[in-house]
This record gives sequence, C-alpha cells and structure tokens, in this order.
Amino acid sequence: MRIRPGRPLLAASARPWAGALVAGCAVLVAVLGVLFAHQARAGRLDNAVDSQVIAWLGGHRGLLLWLAAPGSLIPVGVMCVAITAACLLTGRLNGAVLAVAAVPVAVGLDEALLKPLVNRTYLGNVVYPSGHTTAAFTLAATLTVLLLNPPRPARAAPLRALIPVAACALAAVVAIAVIGLQWHYFTDTVAGAAVAIGTVCGLALLLDRPAARRWLAWASRQPPAARERRSHPARAGTGHQR
Repeated sequence: MRIRPGRPLLAASARPWAGALVAGCAVLVAVLGVLFAHQARAGRLDNAVDSQVIAWLGGHRGLLLWLAAPGSLIPVGVMCVAITAACLLTGRLNGAVLAVAAVPVAVGLDEALLKPLVNRTYLGNVVYPSGHTTAAFTLAATLTVLLLNPPRPARAAPLRALIPVAACALAAVVAIAVIGLQWHYFTDTVAGAAVAIGTVCGLALLLDRPAARRWLAWASRQPPAARERRSHPARAGTGHQR
C-alpha cells in the first residue's frame, strides 16, 4: 500500500462555501457567547425547546444516557481511529490528518477557551458549548468532507450520501439527549455544532493550502533507506554474514 497526500479535501467550488461556514459558525458562537456569558439561566429559545424535550424524554434517563453515549470519549475515539485507518488504507493521508486532528481541536476549543471564557452554568456545571454535541458533529462533518470529494470516482454514490446523513442524524440525537438529561441548554448544543462544523471546514481549508499539501507530499515519501531495502531485499539485513 502506498500512502499519498491525496487529492484536495474540498473541491474548488466548495472552498468559498467552506470559508463562509467558518465565518458564520464563528459569528454564531461569538454572539451566543456574548448573550449568555456568566449566566446560569435559560434564554427564551432554550425554555421553549428544553421544556418540550425534558417533558418528552426526561423520565427515560437510562435511554438518554445511551443516546448521549456516541458523543463521549471512548466511542468518539474509536470512530476517529476507524476513519483514520480507512483513510490510510485508501492512501489518503490528508484525510487521515483531518480525522486525527478534528475532534481534539474542536473539543479543545470548547474546554480550553470557550467554556472558561463564557462561563455559562447549568446546575452548577460550565456548559457552553456542549462538548458531547461538538464531538458528535465533528465526526459527522469530517465524514461529510471525506465523502463529498472522494479520492477517486465513487461507484456507490447513494451510500456516500447516506453515511453523512446518518452521522448528522446521530449527532442530532446526541444533542437532544444532553438536553433531556439537563446537562445542557439548547443553545449550548447549537454552539457545539457550530464549533464542530467551523473547525472541520477550517482544517480542511488549511490542509488544502499549497504549503500543507507540499508537507503532506514530503511526509508521504518513503525514506531512501526503506526504498533501498525494497529494491534489494536480498541485501537487506545480510551485511557480511555468510
């Protein structure tokens, strides 16, 4: 198997849209952060949505914990490993880098920057943005980017469309579950999804930059010693032994 840098993650026609998404998501997260900074209460929209979700699902805590689980550390980590492995098996190094980096960067923005900065609380816990929602939507956005512009013409186009749709639906279920569990307000989950989408689009744009593609091309080359061993297997490791 030969690892290659891979064709660009985003088609040329999609890059302006990706840039617009990055900007729009950043503005949304910033505006909501300003509106709810240092608050411990729901907004009007939160009250309208949260009350309905809690009334509908609040009595099914066990079910809600299962529904929220795909946004937690171990399932997300397993999925990241699986996506990375699939990219490497298909020789798509830029996709593997995206899959490795996206969740840590997005969740890191939540935990290290936004939560301490906004300091919005719910039942004593800092909640803006929702980390579970961020992780789940980051995986969904990553799959969408990887399958929108595959490395070669795909024969199973319906499947390429179905996987991102299913991943987005699962992420939405995670968001509903954390609202029902009273871990987050509705606007926390909106911000979490925005952080996820903006992060994935931003990383994809960075990885498609010429400098990043040159670095990936360099990283994908085998060292000269490895090429020599493959070219002359009989000589490899023999030295002066007889």
